[in-house]
Amino acid sequence: MARRKIALVGAGMIGGTLAHLCLLKRLGDVVLYDVVEGLPQGKALDLFESGPIEGFDQSVKGTNDIADIAGADVCIVTAGIARKPGMSRDDLLATNVKIVGNVAEGIKKHAPNSFVIVVTNPLDAMVTVMKRVTGFAKQRVVGQAGVLDSSRYRSFVAAELGVAVDSVSAMVLGGHGDDMVPVRSHCHVGGVPIAELIPAARLDEIEKRVRNAGGEVVALLKTGSAYYSPASAAIRMAEAYLFDKKEILPCAALLEGEYGVSGFYVGVPVQIGAGGVEKVIEIKLTPAEKKELDVSVSHVRELVEATEKFLNA
Repeated sequence: MARRKIALVGAGMIGGTLAHLCLLKRLGDVVLYDVVEGLPQGKALDLFESGPIEGFDQSVKGTNDIADIAGADVCIVTAGIARKPGMSRDDLLATNVKIVGNVAEGIKKHAPNSFVIVVTNPLDAMVTVMKRVTGFAKQRVVGQAGVLDSSRYRSFVAAELGVAVDSVSAMVLGGHGDDMVPVRSHCHVGGVPIAELIPAARLDEIEKRVRNAGGEVVALLKTGSAYYSPASAAIRMAEAYLFDKKEILPCAALLEGEYGVSGFYVGVPVQIGAGGVEKVIEIKLTPAEKKELDVSVSHVRELVEATEKFLNA
């Protein structure tokens, strides 16, 4: 059986970590693409030379030619710039819309049958751009956010209680921003509702930390943003697709009536298998959680509307 091919579009810190994880997990052959000359080639060579030590023999290629992603089964997109001091949201949108739009054209041309996972921020807008430019079915374009945000929620709860992270189930919905919705009513530890184990005031603090977790990492690093955890989250999604796991994961999916939302990418639980995003799972929310989700969706709508002028430029 031919090996699967994974195209990683963007060879920055997340891209390099993605490549490493793909090889360690033997997911398939890897192509690492970036516009910066030497960057993907250098990382690919470094990874290749670790093969005999780690025991993997998949190929890994670095390239500045988008055509080399031809035939990819999965494309994970991290290409784009991070917001810098003095840069407005419009500045970030204008730049990343152009970058992701160009990438989308390349994927449409060279990997027309691929499953596309978008990681680039602002996530809710960038996955929308990817869907519109490629014209792919909604099942084949998805955004990574909820897997990461939910992992942070689980990590903080496990640390608070001193339990194994595997004992904690949690889900974060909505847009990938400060108004994301940690769903307390669906957070359990060993099957016990979290509200029975941690006081409400302390849960408020933990959930606030979840919403600000990305910024907390940026503040500590000072010269970059998170890359280990976003890469792990995207790989989890890729594995669900490649191995037809039918796994339920919180992802940014295009909604068409679910949760009362139509035409927008919103973080919700979905089933990922060989058909891509095979199903949107609607869970029961408390009135307060539904209100929070509506607020988050309204901000997604504002972000997408702000993106329109750059898409149509």
